[in-house]
Amino acid sequence: MQNPKTPQTAEKQAASRRQFIGGAAAAAAAVNLPIEACAQVAGSDELKLALVGCGGRGGGAAEQALTSGGTRLVAMADAFAERMEPTLSSLQAKFGNRVDVPDSRKALGLESFKEVLQHADVVLLTTPPGFRPMMFKAAVEAGKHIFMEKPVGVDSPGIRMVLENAKVAEQKNLKVVVGLQRRYQANYRAAKEKVKEGMIGEIIAAQCYWNNAGIWKVDRKPEWKEIQYQVKNWYHFIWLCGDHINEQHIHNIDVINWFMDGHPVSAQGLGGRAVRNNPKETQIFDHHYVEYTYPNGVIMNSQCRHQPNCWNAVSEIIIGSKGTLYIDGGGGATIKDRAGKTIWRYRQQDSDGNPYQNEHNELYAAIRDNKPLNNAYYGAESTFTSILGRYATYSGKMIKWDEALAWNNSEMPANLAFDAPATVNPDKDGNYPVPVPGQCDPSKAGSYA
Repeated sequence: MQNPKTPQTAEKQAASRRQFIGGAAAAAAAVNLPIEACAQVAGSDELKLALVGCGGRGGGAAEQALTSGGTRLVAMADAFAERMEPTLSSLQAKFGNRVDVPDSRKALGLESFKEVLQHADVVLLTTPPGFRPMMFKAAVEAGKHIFMEKPVGVDSPGIRMVLENAKVAEQKNLKVVVGLQRRYQANYRAAKEKVKEGMIGEIIAAQCYWNNAGIWKVDRKPEWKEIQYQVKNWYHFIWLCGDHINEQHIHNIDVINWFMDGHPVSAQGLGGRAVRNNPKETQIFDHHYVEYTYPNGVIMNSQCRHQPNCWNAVSEIIIGSKGTLYIDGGGGATIKDRAGKTIWRYRQQDSDGNPYQNEHNELYAAIRDNKPLNNAYYGAESTFTSILGRYATYSGKMIKWDEALAWNNSEMPANLAFDAPATVNPDKDGNYPVPVPGQCDPSKAGSYA
């Protein structure tokens, strides 16, 4: 299980959560849904799983859920049959009859998630993140325990929806894990304890990075409708992914929020398109640099970049009054004092386990032991921190947390079907709208240049 919190730390985290809830309260009324019995209670044996989103991450999540033991995959949903069947075959080859998904429990289409909830105790939500808020809401309303990948949304209305339903999940005693796996990784947990003990002193600044070469793209086929093309290339459209600061860099941003026991109050920064500059293919930037300010005045400098042949880094640095923590997703962590001497080091151990697997092990243990576990609050908080940074880089403005959380700027299509109208469309020359700093107004849907 997760490391126990000291009373002081628990108190700080509760205060942070109350502050986050308060920020959303002005923008959205509290949800008042009936409190139903959850699908699986402590002491039960086998947990039935439904997988929603059968791509690479979905297949990985299902494998980790089945590896945890005492679980059976009974239903699958995806927008595309060609993604579902290879994943199903691979899982059957590895887990045999613990993968029991007949045609009657397969569902296809953009709203197929609604068809599989009834079959499961636990739902694995691993679709593109633009769909996450509505799927999380549906799973909570159905009384299901949930594993959902990060990020948990792409815009202000989506984050409010997740936050509202995080509260309902808590009322229903549902267990929720979000795929920010660094919180389940031994070197990060050990480093968090050292910071809590005061080894680096008071935190005075932080830096974090996700810099690498770039991402994939799927070529358009003539028979595809516009929404189908966009879903196939979900990473390139803002309403589906929220840009790479949200989809990837959220991991590093989440670490800083975790160590700061809270979220920033404002963000300003810069970003643009130096190499990813074909508006016929993509809307997103290839670099973001954001200065986040926390309530106590601490500044976190965040950078992410998708540009080949440049300096790569995926890591975090937390600077304290007595020393500096250097930490990375590869399993290492080091603290150096002000003279540069190493005073603590953590190296990955065989007993640490895979953090992706740890997420699932702890989720199913919490279900069976009926212990509280709800990552949805910090999942929403860190996702919105990433979104806040994107708002800042798209606009070139200083963006305040509370103001931005209240915006109604969703670009989600009203009708989720491949033959339905898209809300984001190319112009007569085939160019998609692209944010231009100084001209883009992220508070309004569809306002780019």
